[in-house]
Amino acid sequence: MKIYFAPLEGITGYIYRNQYNMHFGQGHIDKYFIPFISPNQSSGYTGRERADIAPEHNRGMYAVPQILTNNSSYFIRAARMLSGLGYREINFNLGCPSGTVASKFRGAGFLAKPDMLDAFLDEVFSDSDMRRLDISIKTRIGMADADEFGRLLAIYNKYPLKELIIHPRLRTDFYKNKPDWKAFGQAVQESVHTLCYNGDIFTRKDYLNFTQEFPQIECVMLGRGLIADPALPAAIRMPVGQKRDPEAEKQALRLFHDDVYHDYLDAVSGSSNIIHKMKELWRYMSANYENCEKELKQIKKARSKWDYQDAVNGFFERAAFREQEHIYF
Repeated sequence: MKIYFAPLEGITGYIYRNQYNMHFGQGHIDKYFIPFISPNQSSGYTGRERADIAPEHNRGMYAVPQILTNNSSYFIRAARMLSGLGYREINFNLGCPSGTVASKFRGAGFLAKPDMLDAFLDEVFSDSDMRRLDISIKTRIGMADADEFGRLLAIYNKYPLKELIIHPRLRTDFYKNKPDWKAFGQAVQESVHTLCYNGDIFTRKDYLNFTQEFPQIECVMLGRGLIADPALPAAIRMPVGQKRDPEAEKQALRLFHDDVYHDYLDAVSGSSNIIHKMKELWRYMSANYENCEKELKQIKKARSKWDYQDAVNGFFERAAFREQEHIYF
């Protein structure tokens, strides 16, 4: 089974990605997807985008940059730029459900315009430079109705995609409701592409349930579940009968946390910005621990580096790992 590291804007930037690869990813993650860049008319990119795609920030891993746009010329120009940096695979984002993105018919919002999407892909794959690249798509199953998915699959089948990564939710679902396995099964039957599944694999049990339902699928992408439980890919790959070591995993999480935190201290200005970034991680990482409600409240309330560090120390002294059958965010 291949395991991919999903892009989460604001969380899985290059600092997190590199430390994750060092502490948990080697031997367990096959591809790291970089949070999207959004090309525009001026060809300008934000500091975050430039830092994330810099080759020196993605050494020692198979990194795949992601593009979000509905303009084929912008996509081709950005893909050429990424190719010049040494990337040979590009991912096209048709999954982001953000209101500000979807309202401009980008990300999952582009799914509402299937004819425009078809024309977009035709223009991209008609470009000789693009035919020398591997281009994959990460998609949802539609904007507001699962019946839209058949039309989208027919469009995707027309083009030589590297692979099709499917998050079987509608844009209107955001991250609520359960992934639509009926729709994913439709893709298994109708798609001509190699498929990767993404959606609500938070535990080893979730993974085993998925593989039992779809034994022919050989690739999963982990997002929120991986942030919540960084050792999840290793747990998924464990031999049958082997058990996890909660204390060792907590110690590994401490080392990982400290390295991410100290890298942020070196790279990010303003302690409030750093603490905010770390609190975003704790919103997920706290899900697998118990007996630490007080310490988690202190982390949430922390305003200074000293308050934050004291709260984190308390958490790692008292928290007990709780391997759950199911987690919901």
